[in-house]
Amino acid sequence: MATATTIRRKLRTRRKVRTTTVASGRPRLSVYRSSKHIYAQIIDDSKGVTVASASSAGLMGGSKTDTASAVGKALAEAAAAKGVKQVVFDRGQYRYHGRVKALAEAAREGGLDF
Repeated sequence: MATATTIRRKLRTRRKVRTTTVASGRPRLSVYRSSKHIYAQIIDDSKGVTVASASSAGLMGGSKTDTASAVGKALAEAAAAKGVKQVVFDRGQYRYHGRVKALAEAAREGGLDF
């Protein structure tokens, strides 16, 4: 269950990211991390639609960090197929460390700019 601190941290990060997306017109790359899997999606907040998504739910084997890197690469490929090059990174309540960092770096290597 989420504590009040994690909810405040999540909303604070989301508020900063939303003001950036409105000003720049870029879609948002949102990350959700559970104990077993990691999920990422690119959301166009102006239209309210998900442009591309990827998750580790279908991937097997390897460490959690390796699967997070695979998710980042898959998301970058899906975004490139939809014509998205620039995004704003929304890490949510999670620190930029470990699996979240691995996903972000793999997405950058895959061609996303943030």
